[in-house]
Amino acid sequence: MTRDKIDRINALARKSKTPEGLTPEEKAEQQALRQEYIEDFRRSTLAALGNIDIQNEDGSIEPLIKK
Repeated sequence: MTRDKIDRINALARKSKTPEGLTPEEKAEQQALRQEYIEDFRRSTLAALGNIDIQNEDGSIEPLIKK
């Protein structure tokens, strides 16, 4: 996710707290940007977890697996 998109998410969050609030178009944009951010976060977290290996007590090493 680009820095511009993150800045836009923050700008919309600040505007939503003002008395004028967000227009329906801005609410839809905010929701889409948040969803994109969450998907990007999940993807990067799973990639990081994929690089983790576990060393067992017997010294063997195995990759971290999803349960």
